[in-house]
Amino acid sequence: MVRRVLSLPSGRIAVAVLAVIALLALLGPLLAPQDPLATSGNTLADASGAHWLGTDHLGRDVFSRLLAGSRVSVLGSLEVAVMALFVGALPGVLSVYLGRVFEWLTLRLADTLVALPFLLFAVAVIALLGNGIAQAMFVTGALVSPLFYRVARAATLSVARSPYVEAALVSGASVGWVVRRHVWGKVLPPVAVALAQTIGTGFIIVSSLTFLGIGVQPPAPTWGGLLASDLGYLDYQPWAPLAPALLIMVTVWASNLLADAIRDVSGEAGRAFVDQRRARANRRAGADAGAVSAGGV
Repeated sequence: MVRRVLSLPSGRIAVAVLAVIALLALLGPLLAPQDPLATSGNTLADASGAHWLGTDHLGRDVFSRLLAGSRVSVLGSLEVAVMALFVGALPGVLSVYLGRVFEWLTLRLADTLVALPFLLFAVAVIALLGNGIAQAMFVTGALVSPLFYRVARAATLSVARSPYVEAALVSGASVGWVVRRHVWGKVLPPVAVALAQTIGTGFIIVSSLTFLGIGVQPPAPTWGGLLASDLGYLDYQPWAPLAPALLIMVTVWASNLLADAIRDVSGEAGRAFVDQRRARANRRAGADAGAVSAGGV
């Protein structure tokens, strides 16, 4: 699947953008040219050689704060996606094989979680457990998990009545072996699409919470917090919110683009398209090789 995704231009663009964002999360605090928390008297300065994106209302370097704040957004969105994956995908697969009681319980739980507004619920959890982005993202991941549950369950149902699956169960194979051998290959593509989409959703949730000052308190830098602080000084720096807003928008766009690429290559039409592109490239390479050989002769 990875090769098929990378064979599409949209897949390569999405992976490249997300790889850059991941590197910012890993190395951003180390690459920051200045201390993101250091204040100075040079407030609301324009972009210059010393401050590439200028300074904020406290004289802090905006570029350094953007680099340092990337880690919170990336780790928070990954926490949402991983939590939703583990809580939702496995029960979705097992609900088809573990009997009607387990199926009824998991369906009712999924319906209940869907009815809860995850942003307001995350705020309530922070108010109950204390201000911290980790517990908010943990709970938010659980609330997003019904997406993975329904995707995994639908994919499992599509193969559960297949002759080879029924033959394996009749012959005495365990449910775990059947899932690993026959079911998981069908479940993986739609789950991968949901995972990519959830990463983008996680970025929106983290940015929304930090924009409201929830989860991570100032002066700790976050993309949402930078966006909120810049909005108060639009009269002096009307371009200031552009940098954090563009980072959030590009990251969410790349996540959705990756989900579209995975969806394109996971279907029959997508596989045929990729195979056609590969055959065309092979024919072109063969023609070029023939031309070179003829020229050499």
